[in-house]
Amino acid sequence: MTCTVHDLYKYKVAWLRVDTQTILTIETLVITKSERIAITHTEQRIWQLRIKDIRESDKGWYMCQINTDPMKSQMGYLNVVVPPDILDHPTSQDMVVLEDSNVTLTCAATGVPEPTVTWKREGEKSVTSVENSGITSHDGAMLHIYHIQRHNAGSYHCIASNGVPPTVSKRIIVTVNFQPIIRLPTRQYYAELGGRVVLECHSEAQPNSINYWMKGKGEIILQGGTYDSALEDHVFKVAMKIVIRLEKASDFGVYKCVAKNSLGTTEESVKIYRKTSKTKQVENQVIQQSSYLGSTTFIKNYTDNKINEILLTASAASSS
Repeated sequence: MTCTVHDLYKYKVAWLRVDTQTILTIETLVITKSERIAITHTEQRIWQLRIKDIRESDKGWYMCQINTDPMKSQMGYLNVVVPPDILDHPTSQDMVVLEDSNVTLTCAATGVPEPTVTWKREGEKSVTSVENSGITSHDGAMLHIYHIQRHNAGSYHCIASNGVPPTVSKRIIVTVNFQPIIRLPTRQYYAELGGRVVLECHSEAQPNSINYWMKGKGEIILQGGTYDSALEDHVFKVAMKIVIRLEKASDFGVYKCVAKNSLGTTEESVKIYRKTSKTKQVENQVIQQSSYLGSTTFIKNYTDNKINEILLTASAASSS
């Protein structure tokens, strides 16, 4: 801080801290015990009060005073700005929550002026429980996510800024636990005795699931098959395939894809139907009939919906 004095003559210049009524310097003598305070002057005309290692507590009013009668003085205000900082507490830490619960993320930031806090996700994803809401950021110290879903899992960034560089951020990883879900590309397979079928099953779970195939009501298939597991967007995804060799009549029937974790067990069934000569005759009949049907769309619908019904009837007839 600078104080310019003309024609000082025999008078003395002093610096004071106004709010505490503390004398800091008189002429070239430092009165305060603080080692951060120093005084310099140029030809007794330009007097500068120097404060090193500036702190937020240094902000306030300062006075340059001359001991004339009456006293002459000049005041100036020192404003101290502080870059933003994010406190470890009570800022949220990485967390694991149950799907459909309500979650609040908190970001405690300090700085002068007071920082603004913005929440964002990696990949510009939605910060609400609605997956494609288009809301990719949120302003405020707290982010509320109501009825959190598995697609809300991932990294959340709390960003604090106040115009004083640098801007700071903290990453919080939210893991959403849920019972396994299973998706099947198809539920019905048709093959001849002596042939083979590749069964396929896809599951998602958090935490990771145990996956296996079962035959009928409870026989676990221990041998064969492929198992590919990947962690995508903080969700464990498993793709299972198994080759069933249809060497005997009992190899046909119901197979179950099972996924199990600490939150529950999910299973879905597929069925392998046996093709017979009678089944082939019915298939040929359907193909011949389709040439007399109208549009291609109608033929496709007939093939998708009606053929399965005819094949099921033929399969039941051949087994009886």
